[in-house]
Amino acid sequence: MLSFRLSSFLALVVGCLASFSGRAQGTVVITGKISGRTADSVAVSLRENPLDPKEQITYAPVSDKGEFRLALKVNGPTRADLVYNDDVTDLFLEPGYALDVRFKGNDLASSVKYKGKGAEVNSYLSEVDASFVENDGFQVLPDNIMLYEAPFLSFLDYRRKQEEKFMERGMEGVDMSKAFRDYAKATIVYSYANDRLTFPDLREQVVSTEGRLKMSPTYYDFLNDKALIENPSATQNELYQEFLLNYVHYLATSDKHQRTDPDFYLVCYNLAKQKLSGPVKPIILGRVLQESFRFGHVKQSAAMLEDFRKIDKDNQYYPILVQDFNLHKTFAIGSPAPDFRLRTAQGDSVSLRDFAGKLVYVNFWRTTSGLSLRDLPYAVELAKKFEGKDIVFLNVALDENEGAWKQLVISRKLPGVHVRANGGMKAAIARAYGVQDVPTYILLAEDGTFLNTKPKRLSSRAAIDEIKESFGKASTYSGILPTGSANK
Repeated sequence: MLSFRLSSFLALVVGCLASFSGRAQGTVVITGKISGRTADSVAVSLRENPLDPKEQITYAPVSDKGEFRLALKVNGPTRADLVYNDDVTDLFLEPGYALDVRFKGNDLASSVKYKGKGAEVNSYLSEVDASFVENDGFQVLPDNIMLYEAPFLSFLDYRRKQEEKFMERGMEGVDMSKAFRDYAKATIVYSYANDRLTFPDLREQVVSTEGRLKMSPTYYDFLNDKALIENPSATQNELYQEFLLNYVHYLATSDKHQRTDPDFYLVCYNLAKQKLSGPVKPIILGRVLQESFRFGHVKQSAAMLEDFRKIDKDNQYYPILVQDFNLHKTFAIGSPAPDFRLRTAQGDSVSLRDFAGKLVYVNFWRTTSGLSLRDLPYAVELAKKFEGKDIVFLNVALDENEGAWKQLVISRKLPGVHVRANGGMKAAIARAYGVQDVPTYILLAEDGTFLNTKPKRLSSRAAIDEIKESFGKASTYSGILPTGSANK
């Protein structure tokens, strides 16, 4: 996943909220008053486990006078969100904090003020947000991404120096805990590291008028700093975790492995095992696993998950990863596609098993869908391109009107195999394949397993190359499964 400073900060604020574990649990009390109340409740959300997508949310009612009070348990110093309506501001909480919060109901983030124990820390965060996060001049996007290598590094160096000066002034003579000071320092360090590491990839994506920049031989030398990679004091900082994930991706791509390679996530997992250590290691291994659950091969994911079980000796992350794996495995690469038996426009009966040994490009569509109809000419062209090849273009109509569907297919002599499912969007096959809208395209491998649940559209110029690269890919995946995992 690409990362740049603004997106990483927003990820911290919106949901990637990790606690500083391993410390005594305690209570935080937050009271406050809202000027111009616009909602009946306020909430604080936090995420105790960095691999758990579920947030722990504590709500409090807001009185007619705009007053509220809530108390929540925290396991040591913790990143959290204060949420009101659709507005969010970030918090840093520690056991024993008693915060008084005041803000305007229509402008939480910009108007929030703090008093009480913990006020200095959270006021500092608000000032950082106003001075740097909300200032486009300090962000990679939208303008600084256009820079070339030398001026971009100058921009990063200047921003880092300004942030360090701001931190030094903001913390001078103020009683702030070591945990917060470590957090604030790590945010500066890994904002810089993430932006420098991901700049070439991000620029290539955003600046479409130029090719990829060729970086100088010393551009990545900052990665040789061992303290940057191994930083126990930053373990629970989300930017540090994001940097290490990007670092593992960088190591893989530098070794000529691409995200489209069948073994990309397996390579990243093994690199993380070799290169990382300490308490952050299982977190990054878990992040790689979560990527594999969504984009990798189900049997590779299962094998890596079993290996992870031995690494996670305290069972801190494994149960969460098992839930995540089970959530995504139904449509993961390598999972068997649901079989079916449907009638063609000519009245024949076909099932998925009838196409064994062939790629199957499935198109869920309706005759009443403008997008589906727009893609029909491209379907004709693709069918001609791959005539005589081991591929079937299977078109599943989710039409209520059988007559209109049959007339269109037969009158236009549409190529491929055309079948119709009774029940329209509520048809059993639509539910089995997770179809939410049409057109929906799915590419199945020769062995009847999912190969790509989001292939290029029929109208995309890249669809032809993608299909060409898909022949035999199922056997390629099987050939690189970790030892002993083939039957898992």
